[in-house]
Amino acid sequence: MVSTWPASLFEKNCFSPYLGSNWLLLVYLYFLRMYQAQLHRCPWVCLSEAPVETPSCPTWFTGHPLAAAAMASAEAHLEAEALPHISDGDTNEIRAAVEKGDLRAAATKAQEILASEEQIQLHIAVTGESGSGKSSFVNAMRGLQDHEEGAAELGVMETTMECSPYPHPQHSHVTVWDLPGIGAPSCTPDTYLKQVHFDRYDFFIIISSSRFTQNAATLAKEIQAQGKRFYFVRSKVDQDVSNERRLYNEEGVLKAKGKQATETRSQRYDEMAVLLRIRQDCERKLARLGIRSPQVFLVCRDDFSMKYDGPRLLKTFLDDLPSEKKLSFLQCLAITSREVLRKKKEELMKYVWLKSLASCGASAVPIPGLSAAVDIAILVTSLKEYCRTFGLAEESLQKLAEQVNKPVKELTDGIKTPLDHEITKDLVIKLLTQSIGGAAKNLPFLLKSIPTFLGPIGSLVSAAMAFPTTFFLLRNFLSDAAADAERVLQKALEGTTQKSHLWS
Repeated sequence: MVSTWPASLFEKNCFSPYLGSNWLLLVYLYFLRMYQAQLHRCPWVCLSEAPVETPSCPTWFTGHPLAAAAMASAEAHLEAEALPHISDGDTNEIRAAVEKGDLRAAATKAQEILASEEQIQLHIAVTGESGSGKSSFVNAMRGLQDHEEGAAELGVMETTMECSPYPHPQHSHVTVWDLPGIGAPSCTPDTYLKQVHFDRYDFFIIISSSRFTQNAATLAKEIQAQGKRFYFVRSKVDQDVSNERRLYNEEGVLKAKGKQATETRSQRYDEMAVLLRIRQDCERKLARLGIRSPQVFLVCRDDFSMKYDGPRLLKTFLDDLPSEKKLSFLQCLAITSREVLRKKKEELMKYVWLKSLASCGASAVPIPGLSAAVDIAILVTSLKEYCRTFGLAEESLQKLAEQVNKPVKELTDGIKTPLDHEITKDLVIKLLTQSIGGAAKNLPFLLKSIPTFLGPIGSLVSAAMAFPTTFFLLRNFLSDAAADAERVLQKALEGTTQKSHLWS
């Protein structure tokens, strides 16, 4: 069922909490003011009893009450990170086009920026000693089981003899590379980085299933010296936990008669203490090998993104990435906590302005019943992207259900937004109609009254409705999809041991 969204597009500050910056605000306010000016010239069509003054563009916005209130609210509610990564040159081009009233040029530039964002690549290198579980980790990072099609090959002996790229199955711009083992005969520490094409990767993950060796420490130092990040990952921790648990009975008490608790093993079983002991042991040995303040993440193959240090590792990756690559990583990241969900929503919201502007470009066509020209294809693609990013697609939901051993229907009950496969052109038109609300009733009369020789003005008037309408459509769908994803996550975690540290 599709929600009915607010349609009061002309209320003061109704959009202010989502404004990206003053120049993006002008996109909305400029076309809105042009619309109001045309209403003033066509007195038989009006939306308000209050008189509307003809604008003295381009300085009207500095004194307009709506602009002043919205800008003040924007400054009060937003931080610098509330904008996507856009160069000063691109920003200036959009600003100049808006100030000239050239919607097509502004929309074209927005489309170019979005297209370039889609081309951003993220390359993750996974390396470590032979047999440490590198290939399994590569599969886990890509959301695949070891037996699934496209998974990295496994083997008891070293199976990776060269750098093997494994693109994410749903997001091909993210590639996880399975590198030859550090201890492989063909690789030596002093030439390893050159052999694996060091410059290709954004960061490195160094894996060990037992203890980190001198080779791993030497590699880490070299990576750091060349200005890139690395992360130590201790794999197969579930096996260590299972082995330790066998020493205790069902009540969690040490089995051996007369055996006393020690500094490293308590009388009663404590999984957190076991994990802490493994982590501290790894960190101590790395420190002896010359690694300053080492940080080690404990993971396992099954439930990688939801168990042990898996969630913390993924969050660390995200925090350390440059701003222009965060969205690329977030799109392929499974929603395993409220924190991940919040970051996805926050990052996607930054691009709503650009997508709204891009949808008013050269490919925009009039929408029946709206008299507003909108590029439906951009909106369909955007809504599908939101669904996939929040895991609201049949395949993603099925995988989650299998992971938590619950029926799909139990997870999807209560979802209000359409799923990925339900997003169609007709649905988008319906949502546009709901978004534009009462304002749509007056706009057709206005557009019909504009002579053909005033085509550019007609385009601006149409944009006055198209831009805010698509903005509210995208913003509200994104918010609803995030809320649905949170409900799905809550149901998935109910009754599990992961809920306490993930549901925060």
